[in-house]
Amino acid sequence: MQYGICNLSIVPLRNEPSDASELVSQVLYGDIFKILEQRKSWSKIRLAFDKYEGWIDNKQLIEITEEQYYQLHKETLKLSFDLVEFIEDTNQQLHPILLGSSLNGLSVLNHKHEGTVVEGKKPKDNLIKTAFLYLNSPYLWGGKTPFGIDCSGFTQMVYKLNGYKLLRDASQQATQGEALSFIEESEPGDLAFFDNNEGNITHVGIIMSDNYIIHAHGKVRIDRLDHSGIYNVDRKIHTHKLRVIKKII
Repeated sequence: MQYGICNLSIVPLRNEPSDASELVSQVLYGDIFKILEQRKSWSKIRLAFDKYEGWIDNKQLIEITEEQYYQLHKETLKLSFDLVEFIEDTNQQLHPILLGSSLNGLSVLNHKHEGTVVEGKKPKDNLIKTAFLYLNSPYLWGGKTPFGIDCSGFTQMVYKLNGYKLLRDASQQATQGEALSFIEESEPGDLAFFDNNEGNITHVGIIMSDNYIIHAHGKVRIDRLDHSGIYNVDRKIHTHKLRVIKKII
């Protein structure tokens, strides 16, 4: 088994080994992973944080040893907490990194960082404050950054920055936590999941106080939440059908 670390700010994680393939997620600076299959130009990887799999370009990774991988994997995550920060390499060149990048591998990559760092579990009421850091971020299928994010990437990153682990896709996140019977039982920070006409979970958002929800739909936005689902005040329609509310924390 081979192992790797992301040394660039954002790397596309593709469904197939091709630049034209669907973007299924993104690998952020400092993310570590196992290399499941290696080809001439592409590697199939499994991310350590959420076990998500996909293909990345071999030019966009650095291999590390098994010992380095497991050492980094067991450490408490240290994450960057500014919208954009910079790390400095041994040639004193600056490289941009984004909100939620892992800083645990700085010594492995011989990089320096002097920005804001967050680590460990935070109180539940901190989730909404973190969610507001992504407000108005444009929607991007597979995205995980303030410059483009999808609904489950948004919830995963907000929870990650507060020391909690969510899986990557909305349908996977819906398997976590404790189901609540009514909206009235929910607290700010709980997750609301929504399904399509086939009954598949396709959307997730973070419940706020006073029957509001913050979620990624066109952009990260705030809408009303009721027993039917999400009511978009701009379009004056329900855009998502409520399926279940889950308490993760």
